[in-house]
Amino acid sequence: MTLPSFARLRQAAARAGLEPARFTPEASEGRALEAVTRQSRLVEEDSLAWHAIGAAEPWPDTVAFLDGTQHYEIIAYDGASPIFAADIGAAVRERRDRRLVRVVGLRRRLVIGRRAALAALGSSPEGHEAVAIPEDDPPHPVRDQLLARRVVDDERGRLELEAGGLYRAQADSWLIVDGSLAQSPLWAGDPRMVGVVKSHSALPFEGDDLVRYLRLPWAHRSSVFAAEQRMVAPVYSWALRLWPWEGKDLLHGLVRIEAAPTDATIAQAGQLSRWLLAERAPVSAPDPRWDRMLYGIRAVEVGLKGER
Repeated sequence: MTLPSFARLRQAAARAGLEPARFTPEASEGRALEAVTRQSRLVEEDSLAWHAIGAAEPWPDTVAFLDGTQHYEIIAYDGASPIFAADIGAAVRERRDRRLVRVVGLRRRLVIGRRAALAALGSSPEGHEAVAIPEDDPPHPVRDQLLARRVVDDERGRLELEAGGLYRAQADSWLIVDGSLAQSPLWAGDPRMVGVVKSHSALPFEGDDLVRYLRLPWAHRSSVFAAEQRMVAPVYSWALRLWPWEGKDLLHGLVRIEAAPTDATIAQAGQLSRWLLAERAPVSAPDPRWDRMLYGIRAVEVGLKGER
């Protein structure tokens, strides 16, 4: 569904003599991900093992959830150069007396394109910030779309880091992040932050270890490992199966957990897994990612989308 502000931007483009357009790029609401294998090093044991975690346990302390959203569309063309509009948000909700209360909320609205196209559109309407894409090559609609996607991904990452910093400045409660902690040294080193990665575009093993990793049973976790890759900050990780996968897909209910790269994380992996298992309900269907979605993260995302 086209956002109201995007419709007004199209009207502004028409008034400026540009060609209005309406196109939502594929997967415009998620980050661009590359399918890769990044071999990892076990830090808990000598071989990849499965560990039954036991029954789910409610989180005993105050816990908060951080997530971000993004959506972008092509709104007009200046000749062959597309102009994009993007709506990006990030928020933190904290659970208080069994209710999720928003304590941090940020939003950024962008108009993205080549400098000449942005100049033709005129001053950024509707409170949108103008962001120019690199112009190392001639205009190419597909290439420009990829560059715009990169701008959106980067801006969402910055907004999420800002939201996390604002929350941490006022509270030292547990903070569960939708996504990786490795994008920030502050996040990766925080002993009370946990990342929950739903995507499996990057796999940590190959061969027999990959088969064992992907066939992890329900209510089990894998051994803790460290990815041998270039990243902003190192983290420890383990796989956790939130729902049974048999008869479905190998990735059904499988998430990768990230935490600080310390001995304390290894010691806490089982306990953290039991707490996280309790956060999977109530089921957030009909979201197609419900099997890997924590309820608190889903609440943050729904709230952000409802504010567009």
